[in-house]
Amino acid sequence: MNNTANAADAVQHFIQRRLHIVFASTSGHTEYVVDVLVDSLKSIASGWEIEETTAEIAQPQDLLRGDVLLLASATWNNEGIEGQLNPHMSMLLHDKARALDLASKPCACIGLGDHRYFYTARAADHLQHYVGVHHGRLIVPTLKIIDEPYGQEEAVSAWGKKLLDASNLAVGN
Repeated sequence: MNNTANAADAVQHFIQRRLHIVFASTSGHTEYVVDVLVDSLKSIASGWEIEETTAEIAQPQDLLRGDVLLLASATWNNEGIEGQLNPHMSMLLHDKARALDLASKPCACIGLGDHRYFYTARAADHLQHYVGVHHGRLIVPTLKIIDEPYGQEEAVSAWGKKLLDASNLAVGN
């Protein structure tokens, strides 16, 4: 066996757990929060592989990939009703994956919103509801980012640490 094969085998044994993030972002705010979270986790999450998929391309089986699922979406005000999910996330969860059973999968949610609306960060509630109805298991309180995410990096990183700790407990060390 050559050194390349030994290195690949060592990496495969080192990565024991996977976090799969499915997010919807159109203005870039949710993607920014996910990027901050991923950058923060990469520095502290040895043994974890982090994968990201946008809701636009995600399929129901993608929600089952990995050891922990993280759903992230901003709140939208479409169809004349305030406080909806991003349309791409809504289509994924309520159409494509409406019959999916998460089978006690460890999950976490991030919802973004604007304080000017009555239903501030209501996407968080919708994501939590989806996880509960589809038999997932929330392992940390949902992160809500209100208004611009820029300047809230420390809060995202601190929440990421809690997510990592809870994920390690949920999946096992």
